[in-house]
Amino acid sequence: MTSEAKAVMPGAADLRRYNLLLLYVAGLGGLLYGVDIGIIGGALPYLQATSKLSVSQLSSIVAAVLLGSVISTIFAGLLADWIGRKPLMVISGLIFVLSIPLIALSAGYGTLIVGRLLQGVSGGFIGVVVPLYLAECLPSSNRGKGTGIFQWMLTFGIVAAALIGMYYSYRVQAVAVSGDVAQLFHVKDQAWRHIFWISLPPGILFAIGSLFVAESPRWLYRKGRGEQALASLRRSRTAAKAELEFLEMGAVSLQSETTQKISGSLLQRKYVVPFVLACVILFCNTATGVNSIIGYNTSILLQSGLSDLAAHWGYVLFTSVNFLMTMIGMTLVDRKGRRFLLILGSTGIMISLLVVGALFWSTERADLECQRAVQSLVGPSQELTLSFNKDEAERLLSASGGNSDNSLASQASLVVIYSYGGFTGATNFVRSDDPAAAPIHITREDTVPGNAIEALFKNPFADLKAARTAPLKIERARIGRIPSATHGKLVALALFSFIAFFALGPGVCVWLALSELMPTRIRSVGMSIALVINQLVSTTLAVLFLPIVSKYGYAQMFLLFAGFTLIYFVTATFFLPETKGKTLEEVELHFEGKAALTD
Repeated sequence: MTSEAKAVMPGAADLRRYNLLLLYVAGLGGLLYGVDIGIIGGALPYLQATSKLSVSQLSSIVAAVLLGSVISTIFAGLLADWIGRKPLMVISGLIFVLSIPLIALSAGYGTLIVGRLLQGVSGGFIGVVVPLYLAECLPSSNRGKGTGIFQWMLTFGIVAAALIGMYYSYRVQAVAVSGDVAQLFHVKDQAWRHIFWISLPPGILFAIGSLFVAESPRWLYRKGRGEQALASLRRSRTAAKAELEFLEMGAVSLQSETTQKISGSLLQRKYVVPFVLACVILFCNTATGVNSIIGYNTSILLQSGLSDLAAHWGYVLFTSVNFLMTMIGMTLVDRKGRRFLLILGSTGIMISLLVVGALFWSTERADLECQRAVQSLVGPSQELTLSFNKDEAERLLSASGGNSDNSLASQASLVVIYSYGGFTGATNFVRSDDPAAAPIHITREDTVPGNAIEALFKNPFADLKAARTAPLKIERARIGRIPSATHGKLVALALFSFIAFFALGPGVCVWLALSELMPTRIRSVGMSIALVINQLVSTTLAVLFLPIVSKYGYAQMFLLFAGFTLIYFVTATFFLPETKGKTLEEVELHFEGKAALTD
């Protein structure tokens, strides 16, 4: 035994405290990741009302987090290998801490963009390095719980961001009643700044907590620092288990070095198979449509037949189910196993999506196309403002050769998909039975990007110059009957089932699958590549969701999600090994074909 390893001989109480510290850091990392995703939702309405920024600038501010996350995810694995897991976690927390005052004290567009980009950079680093660090540090018996806490606190971060936004919406509403315009402007301006300030303490705590944990033993061993690696193992395991894992690390490392002398190629079975598995799982995880269903949940419930109030309450219940079922998944992941939960979760998700698709198909198949009638309303300015009420519904139905009876016109919904040149947009569904609904307002400013960078992300193949003078073209305009409230409740229940099964299985297991499957040699870089694929799929679905729904209906979109989930189910059932209770070295040997993983 080395002198450094002898110096670290923690007792049972010390082991418990240190493992709790690891779980604390995991939770704060997940919380920051969730805050990164959700914080802009509550702040954006007040930022829009007080900042005097253009629509394109506001869109850039919202998208900046995604851009920063994609950029940092690409380099996160390389940085984690270069400087270590622990320093990158500290840097991630500090970047988040720096981003908050830049945003909250901002007086213009430039600092807002920089602050939001830094938030995205922090989120991208955290999304790679925290699951990576936990997989390499936690004992196999506790690894599922640690990564589950990361996901659980991620969902809590989203819920917390929504609750913070709701709190300030009540404050704004209270001032709005007084009719004092100057005071209302001040409260709104302070509201979006305070929303960001409130997210600062978790960032500080995460950065501080990361200072007190040990470096990853696997990273230390790969850097030739065996004494420190063993000392790191001893902080979270008993002496016997630490010695055993240290010997396994040495055996796998020696075997890997021998193999690399024969062939240093990464195109070997032990690298390719787990990498492809992780990428497929990450792809399918997002392709279930979870991000789109969360982002457009209220709109989906409104179109399903629920009232505005019922739809908003439905979203509250939806996020609550996500949070609670993630907690249950955390308790099961180390008992039932990753593969079992992924099979169970993907089965439930697929059935739930098919039910939602069938419910929407039962109502959408009777929709009427009124593209020509809406196109005739476009004025010389190449803009469109349309108040969709009962009278306008009757006129459009009549002009399109449909049945203009009062029962349909008074309970109709309309959605319009349109384009300026190569840039396409879609409206939200508007209802003729909602007297307070804002008119459909289509302008070039809201559709065509303001600069070449924004245009590249929106449609890299479109001609920005031509779009700035292109006429407004109505691609499709569909009128359908608003379903009954009973139909809406059935859709809501199916969506609750969807998020429950997602949280129970994929939501908890995806980070584990990503970090456990990858061999040590490619783990950090492989995780970065897989997460970039995940984010690209998420971005693509976010861009395509409204156009597809507007053109083909919700039924087609949910059936598409169900198809991707079928691939998920097949992958988990027939190709994914169970990694519950196995060390990372045992998993690596399995993919070399030299060990079988059994429950």
